[in-house]
Amino acid sequence: METRKTKRADLEKKRPVFLQLGLILALGAALAAFEWKTPDIGNIDLPERIVFEPDPGFIQIVREKKELPKPVNTTLIKSVDDIRDDIPDLDITVEIDPDAKLPPFVAPVPLPDEPDDNKDEPFVIVQNMPEFPGGEAALFKYLSDNIVYPLQAREAGITGTVFVTFVIEPDGSVSTVASLRGVPGGCTEEAERVVKSMPDWEPGKQRGKAVRVRLNLPVKFSLRN
Repeated sequence: METRKTKRADLEKKRPVFLQLGLILALGAALAAFEWKTPDIGNIDLPERIVFEPDPGFIQIVREKKELPKPVNTTLIKSVDDIRDDIPDLDITVEIDPDAKLPPFVAPVPLPDEPDDNKDEPFVIVQNMPEFPGGEAALFKYLSDNIVYPLQAREAGITGTVFVTFVIEPDGSVSTVASLRGVPGGCTEEAERVVKSMPDWEPGKQRGKAVRVRLNLPVKFSLRN
């Protein structure tokens, strides 16, 4: 059975009235809130502010006076290239016959160094540099005629440049022979042997006096098939 409402119970007709009543109440509450006043309870006395001033003698700033370190005198070191540029590399060319029988390798016997009576440090550059008897052309011819390409290096195809350093004494003799950079296969030993066997040079002179002079000689070993 369907339930039906009576006309007296229908509230849709009274909806505009309720809406206007709600707006009036809300507006009245807002106006009352704006007009609301807090009761005055009088002035509030705050305590007097205390300012603390620090004693200037309490804080003491001390500045230490530091002396700057004295400059240190530096010693300038002048580097000198002791490898002479006026001596070109020695190119030794050896032609090898594959069918030729090579003699057995015999290690060169180093010659004993002559005693060094002069203990002064040798010069690197002097006014009159030492000179090989006959000049540079004679020096190259001497090396080409006396150097024997080591058999071990030839069979292994070893090539390279040996830098030999030595000292020309005031009497022109050769001493203190050593290698700055060597080549394996017996090339280093062979280059040192030939340099030790060189004849006496024309000694170097500084201010007209014969002095010890150190020289470097590059000896190049190369094979040409």
